[in-house]
Formats: sequence, structure tokens, C-alpha cells
Amino acid sequence: MGTNLIEVTDLVKTFYLSEEVKVHALKGVSLAVERGEYIAVMGASGSGKSTFMNILGFLDTPTSGTYILEGIDGSLLTGDQKAEIRNRKIGFVFQGFNLLSRTTALENVELPLFYKGGYSATSLTDRARKLLARVGLAGREEHHPNKLSGGEQQRVAIARALINDPSIILADEPTGNLDSQTSKEIMDLFTRLNRETGITIIMVTHEHDVADYSDRKVIFRDGRIIDDSAVRKSKRRVKPLLRGC
Repeated sequence: MGTNLIEVTDLVKTFYLSEEVKVHALKGVSLAVERGEYIAVMGASGSGKSTFMNILGFLDTPTSGTYILEGIDGSLLTGDQKAEIRNRKIGFVFQGFNLLSRTTALENVELPLFYKGGYSATSLTDRARKLLARVGLAGREEHHPNKLSGGEQQRVAIARALINDPSIILADEPTGNLDSQTSKEIMDLFTRLNRETGITIIMVTHEHDVADYSDRKVIFRDGRIIDDSAVRKSKRRVKPLLRGC
């Protein structure tokens, strides 16, 4: 593995609904994540797992405690600096795919680098095509989301998450809108990405069979981590990814 990619210490998040009402979403959470780990985050609704993931993605700010990503202390960053970190170091995959309906699969994948700037049109398109091939969508580049199945849309979203060559992928219920067979295919894809590229993956899921693909389960309850343990692996074989990205 190597040095820690993420270090979270005594993380607290309190939401103030009114002067009299406050919700303690996180109550002193500490966690270290090594580079290359594949972690499933679990817990019931309201357990704090979504708040925790939002903080990891610099989409929310803790009330107290520290979050360090690759040696960078999030508490010292401005809003613009957090946006820059999100663009450079974090790839997001959501349950609802979050694709732009009027743009093709290729254009959806290109978008993060397009907004980042500094790439020629040729190099941008070439990288997006290679990533779509890597996730199994060669020949589907010009299709709009409404012409793609749910599994294909999620593959586009995964390719888009990879376009910036991030340090980490944060996936929020990525199989929540998929049937069981398609879910298996998407989880096999995440497993291959983790094994063959070494990218760190942290995935929120409420499904134990999905969490079993990970190396480690972190379970939240009432704003605290109540279990953090390795996953016992079966000898499951997955096909290798296409090369060339």
C-alpha cells in the first residue's frame, strides 16, 4: 500500500436547524486510509456516512477536527482552493449518474478537462475515447444518455471520474439504480480499476453484497464509526481492463 492518502482526526459536524435545535451528524470520527485501499462505508440512514463522504469530497466543512488529503489540511483551504483540489484529486461517481442529457457520452467524459483547460481538442478527445474503451464502451461514444442503459450511463460516469487522473474515487451508492446483474458488472469494473491502476476507492453502500467487493468495511452508527474491519475475500476472478489509458 504505502503512506496514508487520507487522515481524519476527531471529525465533528453539527447542523444547526434553529437556535434551539442542532443535529450532531459526526461525533469525533477518526480514520486513516492508505493509498490504493478500497473501502466500503456503510450505515443506516442518518448514521453520518453521507456527511462524512461530503467532507472527504470538500463538499462540506467540518465543525471541528482535521481532514488531511495527501498532506493537505482541508481546514487551511479557501473555497477556490477546495474546488481546485476536487478537480485535480477527486473523482465522483453518484447513484443518479449526473450526466448531461444533451451531450454525448464522449462529451460528458471530456467535460472536467474541458473546464480545467490546457488541453488541445485532439488530446482531450483521445483521452476520453480511451477511458470509454477501458470501461467497456468502445463504439458508444456518440450516444446520448437516453440511448444508453443504466449500466452504460454509470460506466460513462466512471470514465468521467477518471479523466483527471484523480488520487481517489468517491462513489455514493453507485449501484443504487441498477439491477443485480448490472450491479455485479459495475462492481467488477471498480474492482479491476482498483487492482490494476491502484486508485483509492471509497464507496458508500447499504448493500452487503456490494460492500463485499471492497477490502475493508467501515460502519457508521449515530455519527460514530462502530466497526472497521477487513473483508474476507472469495477467490473471484475478474477480466482485465483494456489497456492504453
